[in-house]
Amino acid sequence: MNTLKEIVKQAGTTIVDVRSTWEVEMGQYPGAINIPIEELSQRVSEFKAFEGPIVLYCRSGQRSGMALQFLKQQGFENLYNGGGLEEMLKLA
Repeated sequence: MNTLKEIVKQAGTTIVDVRSTWEVEMGQYPGAINIPIEELSQRVSEFKAFEGPIVLYCRSGQRSGMALQFLKQQGFENLYNGGGLEEMLKLA
């Protein structure tokens, strides 16, 4: 089983920041895509284009955990909760 650090560094991994746009303006994981959790249900189709693992993160890991559960209910697999931005930046 790969560690989260290995998954984040894999080619083809998509990093998704589920924080609000105003939070992203204060800083973000390099290369992350911002899809705020409140827009998730309207933007599910965007996730279908992601081919590899999907790592979700937010400020603390709570919203990314909720997003992960929602996406699992939509049939997505290969999802990981990256926790908060600070934890993600340690993996970079």
